[in-house]
Amino acid sequence: MEPIQVDFTGGGDNTKGRGKSAYLIPEKSGLKLIISIIGTIIGGAIAYYFMLPPLNFKSTDTYMFIGVVAAIFVGLLFVTSGAFLKPEYTEYVKKRSIPSIVVIAILAAVVGVGMVVSSVVLRAKTYSDIIAVNEETSFANDIEEADFSAVPVLDNAAAGVLANRTLGDLASIGKISQFEVYGQMTQINYKNEPVKVTTLAYGDVFKWLKNTKEGLPGYVIVNMVTQKAELKILPEGQYIKYSVNEHFGKYLMRHVRFAYPTYIFDTPHFEIDEEGNPFWLCPVLDKTIGLFGGTDVKGVVIVNAVTGEMTEYSADEVKTSKELQWIDGIYSENLLLEQFNYYGQYKNGFINSLLGQDGVKMATEGANFLAQNDDVYLYTGVTSAGNDQAIIGFVLVNMRTKDASFYAVSGAKERSAQSSAQGEVQDYAYTATFPILLNISGEPTYFMSLKDKDNLVKRYAMVNVENYQVVVTGTTIAECTDAYVKKLKQNNINIDVDIDKIEDATSTPETESPEIETKKIKGAITDIRTAVMGGESVYFIEIDDKGVYYSIEASDNAMVVILNKGETITVTVEADAEGDIIEAISVK
Repeated sequence: MEPIQVDFTGGGDNTKGRGKSAYLIPEKSGLKLIISIIGTIIGGAIAYYFMLPPLNFKSTDTYMFIGVVAAIFVGLLFVTSGAFLKPEYTEYVKKRSIPSIVVIAILAAVVGVGMVVSSVVLRAKTYSDIIAVNEETSFANDIEEADFSAVPVLDNAAAGVLANRTLGDLASIGKISQFEVYGQMTQINYKNEPVKVTTLAYGDVFKWLKNTKEGLPGYVIVNMVTQKAELKILPEGQYIKYSVNEHFGKYLMRHVRFAYPTYIFDTPHFEIDEEGNPFWLCPVLDKTIGLFGGTDVKGVVIVNAVTGEMTEYSADEVKTSKELQWIDGIYSENLLLEQFNYYGQYKNGFINSLLGQDGVKMATEGANFLAQNDDVYLYTGVTSAGNDQAIIGFVLVNMRTKDASFYAVSGAKERSAQSSAQGEVQDYAYTATFPILLNISGEPTYFMSLKDKDNLVKRYAMVNVENYQVVVTGTTIAECTDAYVKKLKQNNINIDVDIDKIEDATSTPETESPEIETKKIKGAITDIRTAVMGGESVYFIEIDDKGVYYSIEASDNAMVVILNKGETITVTVEADAEGDIIEAISVK
């Protein structure tokens, strides 16, 4: 018979409530307690392996992990005691769980106090000082004149489409259909050109099992100006073995966590140095206000993606060291936007942010990146409190150094500019990329690419920041700029731009690459027909009554809209193209 412990205090049936209830102690309770403790240690180790929390009381993940461990202990105690079968043991479980409950209560109290002392309500001025913003600026003097030969024309979605097209190159190493492009792309300056880079990823778990021993064979570079995408295949034996796509010990964050168990990391991102060597950058965060507030970057752990070798640098070292100039960012977009909003909203105190709102400003929705002086800058518009229609300026923040500058320029918000650009090509249902800001002869100008439903760039648009009714589009940047200059003149704004000297990477379509053999057909138009296919206006042109039609989208060549029967034209097609309907490369 199992032992029964009965504790009577003050008499059994005490109506004043001084008595304690009796509870049963399970057989071999000591052994079962030890088993529960051992099980908790094992369960905690497994939880740590997968959760990877920093062992740092400035991170709420730490408290969550401890809470999970405490819950594991209580759960195991409930199971080993048999309380789920014998409810009479429940009281015993409660008694043994008191230490865990006390720990959880203490942690909850610490979190509560930490939230209060870290509150922006109490520390508004300190929050506003996390980032220093230079407001003694001049747009015309500080922002470089637009270099049309280096204007990025792609966003992440468009770059992703081009990146996926490179996967066919895996056939050269017998790895076709084994990998896909990792979705997260990083914008960097590589050899003085703006590019997006990303690694490959395993196609699925079975392809991971097959290829993980060798690793990922390379990474993709997409030139944001020329729209050229390249799959960089690494030398055999030097594949990427540590990544966010790996599992177990080669999973990047597990690899880093075991080496730096107390560090709070931001989301890692992929970069390459000037020699094309692949690295992962893991920014190290600190909470600078109270216990949980004022998130900032204090350094970075750089991981060699091939060898797994790790090197730690402080934020100051990244900012000042010439050897680390290849690093283009240790501050994330979200963190910089958060810090600027703290600056804009609370520099005059918390009360002012709610009442009066004198000088209150905040970032608009959305952001983009600019390349200047071999650094990458975060760009976003800035609006005043309660103004949803216009910007009062914009801010540029260096993603490597956190140097920030605010430029007072009133005008249209980015979303309004996007709508204006899309309105110019509404018949094609193109969507505009988030704008980048150009200085065109002193005029702040939004520049956007216009994409079709497949995220392929079809046209370009410019919208004047101060007057978003001044909007133009063109099939090339040069054509777009020419139209922009003329439209400004119509609005009594004269700017000095020599269109003939514009070096425009978009002037030569990718389809006319010398790698493609072409032939030209010259003759008179004997028939011309049009159809709307997939939201695009497609023209079918017959030459010299030969029964062959050459198709081309109006968005690819606007002049086809005004062609008539009898006119003599020259159509360029691929040299080996055959059939009754042949896709044209160009029509002139």
